[in-house]
Amino acid sequence: MEPEEFDSDVLRQFVLAFKKGKLKPIVKSQPVPKNNKGPVKVVVGKTFDTIVMDPKNDVLIEFYAPWCGHCKKLEPVYTELGKKYKNEKNLVIAKMDATANDVTNDHYKVEGFPTIYFAPRDNKNNPIKFEGGDRDLEHLSKFIEEHATKLSRTKEEL
Repeated sequence: MEPEEFDSDVLRQFVLAFKKGKLKPIVKSQPVPKNNKGPVKVVVGKTFDTIVMDPKNDVLIEFYAPWCGHCKKLEPVYTELGKKYKNEKNLVIAKMDATANDVTNDHYKVEGFPTIYFAPRDNKNNPIKFEGGDRDLEHLSKFIEEHATKLSRTKEEL
């Protein structure tokens, strides 16, 4: 609730609208990027559902913080990963600043930075968390190859 003026009538209208299910949640979000054509798609609060939850695509999503040292170290590796898979029609490599945007799905828990999930196109509410491996091109590629539902090219030997 973000009223310009707050009084009992405004509160009453808000509560009635809430009870009727007519309220839309306020989602913290950076502006939607005008150009999102790079190898790594930028996801913001307002585009989480349309990009990450898109049932046509597998999505690898990194939740990061701009001040995080591990995230800064991962940035060039993650960009290389995006370039490696840029020709895959059904795979999106994406990232989201989790300090400036709300994650609009409770299945994607961010408890540290970076947090990386693979969201299979046919099972968006059961994302697979990347854990235990080195955050390098080889291990991230292997993680994608292992969980991807539809890669157009043949799997290469790692």
